[in-house]
Amino acid sequence: MRLLFAGTPDPAVPSLRALLEHPGHEVVAVLTRPDAPAGRGRRLTRSPVGELADAAGIPVLTPAKPSGPEFLDTLRALAPDCAPVVAYGALLPRPVLDVPVHGWVNLHFSLLPAWRGAAPVQSAIRHGDDVTGATTFRLEEGMDTGPTYGLVTETVGATDTAGDLLGRLAESGARLLAATLDGIADGTLTAVPQPAEGVSLAPKVTTADARADFTTPAAALDRLIRSVTPEPGAWCGFRDDRLGLGPVRPLRTGEVELAPGELRVERRRVLAGTATVPVELGEVKPKGKRFMPAPDWARGARIDGVEYLG
Repeated sequence: MRLLFAGTPDPAVPSLRALLEHPGHEVVAVLTRPDAPAGRGRRLTRSPVGELADAAGIPVLTPAKPSGPEFLDTLRALAPDCAPVVAYGALLPRPVLDVPVHGWVNLHFSLLPAWRGAAPVQSAIRHGDDVTGATTFRLEEGMDTGPTYGLVTETVGATDTAGDLLGRLAESGARLLAATLDGIADGTLTAVPQPAEGVSLAPKVTTADARADFTTPAAALDRLIRSVTPEPGAWCGFRDDRLGLGPVRPLRTGEVELAPGELRVERRRVLAGTATVPVELGEVKPKGKRFMPAPDWARGARIDGVEYLG
């Protein structure tokens, strides 16, 4: 089939690569978000999907709004049979959705109808799901509500960060997307409506959402921090400033007792109290500095009295 691939960030790259290497499909163009400022110099930078398309010699489309008439004309001229989508990052209006013969097929990183929205992987970890996965479905105007084609499952590990889990789903999801397009092309695969039960929402995670609350149980704090690692990154307050937090390790019951947020600096570890058991801090990031082991930070911060994270 003739394909228009739509995607933007790193997790979409394995899917584009898989389709570029697939002998049964032709990627005629790539749709991605416009170049954006990045790095200390804030230089305009191509998206990861755009970079791969450039390297492969594939035309790259970067409309500010895919709802504009110019993009619609371009899409009609390309005449794609199908448009696979992986984390493109913008809503597509009905006239655009109607152009490909087989529609727009989205790869979403959850087991729909669970965790519809922008942050399915973060939500699965934060809420303690044991299993998640990826689903292919046909896009419609609702938020991740379209009929589904197929799915793959993935176990959520006890120490998985959102980055770890998303990395695995990006690879298994790429294989699922290629298989879905094969089934659509040969007529063996038909989309099935999503069940009405089991719907949950996964809105975009903000910096405010990523604040660590040491008055919650250690297990919930651990999940929250892992769910926002690496983006947008967990943080807490310390001495009237922000302190970035990497993943933590909850201690065993009865090992140490600390008040919520209370710090305890030992020779080789730094502990902080929660509503249940304390946690051992991993790496931390003082404002304006890189991540460093918590004991190194504590020595530099000269924590020798009773102090708190909050």
